Amino acid sequence: MPEGVLTDRVREKLDALSQQYAELGQRLEDPAVLADHRQVRDLSIRRAALAPVIDGYQQYCKLLAEAEDLRRTIASDEDADLVALARDELPAVEARAGHTIDAVKSALVSSDDRQVGSVILEVRAGTGGDEAGLWARDLLDVYRRYAAAKSWTFEDMEIIADPSVGGIRYAAINLRGEGVWQELAFEAGVHSVKRVPATETQGRIHTSTCTVAVLPEPTEVQVHIDWAKDVVEHVTTSQGPGGQNVNKVATAVHLVHTLTGVEVRMQETKSQAQNREKARRLLAARVYEIERQRAEAQRAAERKGQIGTGQRSEKIRTYRYQDNIVSDERIDEKFSKTQVIDRADLGPLFAALIEQQTAERLAAL
Repeated sequence: MPEGVLTDRVREKLDALSQQYAELGQRLEDPAVLADHRQVRDLSIRRAALAPVIDGYQQYCKLLAEAEDLRRTIASDEDADLVALARDELPAVEARAGHTIDAVKSALVSSDDRQVGSVILEVRAGTGGDEAGLWARDLLDVYRRYAAAKSWTFEDMEIIADPSVGGIRYAAINLRGEGVWQELAFEAGVHSVKRVPATETQGRIHTSTCTVAVLPEPTEVQVHIDWAKDVVEHVTTSQGPGGQNVNKVATAVHLVHTLTGVEVRMQETKSQAQNREKARRLLAARVYEIERQRAEAQRAAERKGQIGTGQRSEKIRTYRYQDNIVSDERIDEKFSKTQVIDRADLGPLFAALIEQQTAERLAAL
């Protein structure tokens, strides 16, 4: 779509978001909502995500009205001085309107992403033996430190350690905060590292991988699961390395969603109730992700140039320690390993990915 042009379809979308923005404001004034801090946080994040779009759209509408007033003044031809002044002002007002709506469209194509304020991030060790577990641990630590810098909440849901050398085989983390999905969604896929492992005695460089999945945590409105009819629950004792029971009390929860086959096991805490609550959240996120990807596939079939969906099988990034380089497969730009890994500064990397994604989405409007 050309710059400065607003199609009927985009205008309808903006009008719908304006109504949604107003409704969110009303809900945030409801005493029943204000009593639930988690609901207040989620609604506030959604409204804040829409604010740049709505504020810009309102400013654009004011500029259009101002431009129309100037045209009427020019057409009236009654006062020569006023007509001359209007002719001088009109191009600047029209230019401001064009720049404003271009900024609105850029904010519009990412507004849905910014509204998701809670994700479940899963990290799994891949190929590379013990070194893969160490790499999964190191990458998880990068996310932990980046979350702290962003003031996001970082909650361990389940971590399965690799006791042999101190790595991890699997971790499920809940991260909450503004912009958490917009940025971390780019992390879904295979992360490959080339480095000399701590376990290597001859200084040889090894290649290891870990897989990251990022699941937006749905609200009850977005995904409906009948826990009594659609989910089979098994409660067992927790299992340690080698399969041995680590306690005598049945606290581990195993859920199976019969409609999709999604399975979740949770044994992180010693409380059966807490394990069940975490397992349900993770299962709901996985079921929602299946539906989200199905809808994304349908949209991709309807238009060309669709952005990548970050499938877990996709290799998205390589970290070359000896060269101090981080190379992302989706953009033609290299980043410093010191910056990305040692300093946990993912901001410039995410900014480049968001810029590319925004351009592709704008082209598809």
